[in-house]
Amino acid sequence: MGQNSGQMPKKRMLRGRSFRLWSLLILFVLALGLPVYGYKIEPYWVEVKTVPLVLPHLQPEFDGYRIVQLSDVHVVDQMPQSFLERVIEQTNQQQPDLVVITGDIVTSDPQRYASRIEAAFKAFAAPTIAVLGNHDYWSDPGAVQQILQKGNVELLRNQVYTVERDQAQLHIAGVDDVWAGAADLDQVMTLLPKTGAAILLAHEPDFADVAVTTHRFDLELSGHAHGGQVAIPFVGAPVLPPHGKRYPIGQYQIEDLIQYTNRGIGMVSPRVRFGSRPEITVFQLSAPTAEQ
Repeated sequence: MGQNSGQMPKKRMLRGRSFRLWSLLILFVLALGLPVYGYKIEPYWVEVKTVPLVLPHLQPEFDGYRIVQLSDVHVVDQMPQSFLERVIEQTNQQQPDLVVITGDIVTSDPQRYASRIEAAFKAFAAPTIAVLGNHDYWSDPGAVQQILQKGNVELLRNQVYTVERDQAQLHIAGVDDVWAGAADLDQVMTLLPKTGAAILLAHEPDFADVAVTTHRFDLELSGHAHGGQVAIPFVGAPVLPPHGKRYPIGQYQIEDLIQYTNRGIGMVSPRVRFGSRPEITVFQLSAPTAEQ
């Protein structure tokens, strides 16, 4: 009896020591693994996300129309050209009818990356349009515009791009950058036809609160917030940029406007992603049925 009672505390001590050792090992692995994951794995682990949407004003001729959205490419020295080319390839694999890029092609110094961007963007297999973002404006909007033109990308600066199928029309409007004070929605509205579904491209997602007042757009596509770039489980993104705090990630319904914020492809400093993978969004559009 006495011998057994002496052995039991010793076993408990061994189990306790083993638990502490395993706990320390797990913490050590996490301490090493999380930075590797955040800096080396998730930033290049692209999610292709399909979003089916019924647009109230979409005409039947555009039923099944596919728009692929990229945003916040942020081409910099640290972004491998192979990664950029893979993003374009993945975009083409979605068989888009139209590709849209919602701003921040670069972070700074666009001329430094001109040849890289032009070569990559020329590989898009569908018509491609874009708007500028705040970083494009802060660096050199004119230079970014020239780069896009050479890459066969049409830039909308408070303009409207119209797609026609038979007699039906789908309008893609683009406002210039909001943060830079260049957005002119009044000009867009003067150019926008009164009929046909209309989609708005606006780099900063919180512009939806302005766009919805027109009651003309079925959908706004934005980027800018990167989903916070770091999203803590059960907490969310601790840091969000101005004009990207209300609608930082994914899909929202704002009165009669659907707003969608893409998490982006590239990054800004610190160059880490956690819980916010880079995103290619595929919008499968449907016209409303009689029941809807």
